Amino acid sequence: MNPLPVKVVFFDAVGTLFDVNGSVGEVYLHYAQKYGVVHTPSLESAINLAFRDVFQKMPPPIFSVKSPEKLKQCERLWWFDVVHAVFYRVGMFEGFDEYFDEVYEAFEHPCHWTIYPETVDVLKELKTRGFELGVISNFDTRFFTIIRALGLSQFFDSLTISSLAGAAKPSTKVFQYALDQHCLIPHEAVHIGDHEYEDFQGAKEAGLHAFHLQRTGKARPDGGILSTLQVLPTLLSVDV
Repeated sequence: MNPLPVKVVFFDAVGTLFDVNGSVGEVYLHYAQKYGVVHTPSLESAINLAFRDVFQKMPPPIFSVKSPEKLKQCERLWWFDVVHAVFYRVGMFEGFDEYFDEVYEAFEHPCHWTIYPETVDVLKELKTRGFELGVISNFDTRFFTIIRALGLSQFFDSLTISSLAGAAKPSTKVFQYALDQHCLIPHEAVHIGDHEYEDFQGAKEAGLHAFHLQRTGKARPDGGILSTLQVLPTLLSVDV
């Protein structure tokens, strides 16, 4: 396929640029052990399954509040509901409220995240070639601390999260919010993410070009499917 002429390249965050170090279940159980929860492979697997199901069924993290303090409170309550629902399914334990405070804060620490091997090189190459770069994520405000701690914030011209944009992927509104940070229109941008509905279809419906990242699948760049970010620079050209 011919290189796609764009001015800005948007990325999803978790599952695209970086991911949880280990698994959600592994991290949850690491902090739950002090509350008497025994870490077993079967329980870790059950937590991972429950988390995926609960997370998908939760309403998007969009809140009507404006002040930073209230926004963080809403984000925290949203995640409390997620984690509580997970352990309600696999087995609740005493001291859950204190446990939640610990695990919520733990996920802000870079030790619980790992950058995909090709991420930094791809971002460096795109930046050197003159592309504007941005992130569009359905994360909460902890994202800013995480991406700085991982050393990735230096590459990006904009960071868009759903709780501040007032909309979550796949809504057209969140993509437009990100575009506005660059004063660009949809066809001047491409978005790459690992979620077919939120990232790939959402971006296309908003008028952006899009690639679906399927790290365990078969790449079909002409169909918009990539198995690694490594090939991305060869598929793009700077639209001047």
